[in-house]
Amino acid sequence: MSFGPPQTPEIIKNLMIANGAVFIAQILGPSIGFDVTRFGVVQPAAVWEDFQLWRVFTYMWLHSPTSFLHIAFNMFALWMFGSSLALLWGEQRFLRYYLTCGVGAGFLIASIPVLLGWMGLASESEYFGFTLGASGAVMGVLLAYSFTWPDRTIMLLFPPIPMKAIYLIPLIFLMEWISSAQNVSHIGHLAGVLVGWIYLVNEGRTPGAPTPQSLLLKWRRYRMRQKIRAVHREDRRDRDRWRGGDDDQNGKGRFH
Repeated sequence: MSFGPPQTPEIIKNLMIANGAVFIAQILGPSIGFDVTRFGVVQPAAVWEDFQLWRVFTYMWLHSPTSFLHIAFNMFALWMFGSSLALLWGEQRFLRYYLTCGVGAGFLIASIPVLLGWMGLASESEYFGFTLGASGAVMGVLLAYSFTWPDRTIMLLFPPIPMKAIYLIPLIFLMEWISSAQNVSHIGHLAGVLVGWIYLVNEGRTPGAPTPQSLLLKWRRYRMRQKIRAVHREDRRDRDRWRGGDDDQNGKGRFH
């Protein structure tokens, strides 16, 4: 089993270089009087109260300046899974999809706490908290990869086990739920997947992307199978009861 994509397209290289350059600017910015991180993170209060709409775009180029692993994992996933997609799709199509997932996730990150606040379900920390990172866009890339090659075997790093690509997204969300990490934007990850799915379905060029109609049909088939199994189980119980009754009658005849 080979490691990594066979070729790294220019668009992937450029995206990684751009993220790396912004990361360096985040580190150096405070020393020259300009806090790049504070300027670019997405914060619901800043976006909707101060109309700083650029934040739903700029946040996706920022990463934690105190944690190299944050940018390293995102860029590794972008390279590992985005390269194959960019080679198949072409660079322009890939870039449109990547930016749409990132900006769409940023919009939802800024909007959902506001909507929940109107319903009295969000805390001030969610409204004034901030989010940064390319994870929303990268999650969209992972989704497109898993829909394009659902049966392709991939090797996880942690734990190092092989699995089919279609199970990658559910596994990521399961690991997030188990870990209960406080510094992970679950809304951002879910938003990236949601925006990516809507994009792929509307685009209509990814056969593996399930449409709402196909999901509804699968659900109806599942319910029908469940009903058929229930009928079969009831039939078996009825037959077992009849057999039990015959055995009891035969047993009584022998003892009288």
